[in-house]
Amino acid sequence: MPHATPHADVATAELDSALRGGPFHVALRAAIAARGLPLQRVQHHLSRHGVKVGVTSLSYWQQGARRPQRPESLRAVRALEEILQLPEESLIRLLAESDERAAGRCSPGRSYRSLVEASGVRERLLAEIGAPRDGGLHTLGHHERVRIGARRELAERESHHIVRAHRDGVDRHVAVHHGDPGSAPERMTVHALENCRTGRVRWHRDTGVLAAELLFDTRLRAGDTFLFRYAVEDGTAGVSREYVHGADSPGGQYALQVRFDPGALPVRCRRFTQHSPAAPRGGHQDLAVSGRYRSVHLVEPRLRSGYVGIAWDWE
Repeated sequence: MPHATPHADVATAELDSALRGGPFHVALRAAIAARGLPLQRVQHHLSRHGVKVGVTSLSYWQQGARRPQRPESLRAVRALEEILQLPEESLIRLLAESDERAAGRCSPGRSYRSLVEASGVRERLLAEIGAPRDGGLHTLGHHERVRIGARRELAERESHHIVRAHRDGVDRHVAVHHGDPGSAPERMTVHALENCRTGRVRWHRDTGVLAAELLFDTRLRAGDTFLFRYAVEDGTAGVSREYVHGADSPGGQYALQVRFDPGALPVRCRRFTQHSPAAPRGGHQDLAVSGRYRSVHLVEPRLRSGYVGIAWDWE
């Protein structure tokens, strides 16, 4: 069996290091070098995947002079992961982290890892409660109010749901709250405010995820609509810099309002969207804080699967 050359060993070690820590352009350059492919061959392989990217663009990407941003370019990055024999979403993840740094959002915040880990924890908590993945409810409307306290912490989140049952016998909903980094879900409190009462509550300390069963006072039949409201009293973490709402499937109207303490006002707020934890953020839009109510908001007429949220900067 042929032995790896010292050069190949070095190239492999450099690639492993770049895939762990990035940035994107360094990992891409290391991957191309480790496979020994000239850019013309990379371009040829991409064309066989149905993706057209110029050699000049590939050169710019691996130099860090430009970042892939257009949908076609992101398709190319996913194809490159296969062509260069890299783990799935390894380059996409680094690209998302590069975009966050470029936007001035190094840390803390909802990183790729935190979103993926929280998703897995959510599934485990739902299983502990005994809730099926499909809860039998379709969201017609969802309004969230987030309150940021005097210490710049996520103090409370209130949710108002309008739902329709798509099967008979639905009598509960499992709410999931994802606290900021460093939060303590065991110290959070769930308040059932309208048309529901609190059932079982489970949490996961490391990720700050809490799941709470909200029991209705009736069993819904298929086609029935229902309104309920609850709140999660948090305030257990440090400085909050964003609120992110994730949806597994398309839904109805979604509105998010973030209200700030009068003694702790941000210098800038902006809306964003994200198709998946590994995808770069897009849909950026600056939001002005209202003078009297010290709040910002966004409205999605029809919520898509993925993530939408509001981020803010402090002085």
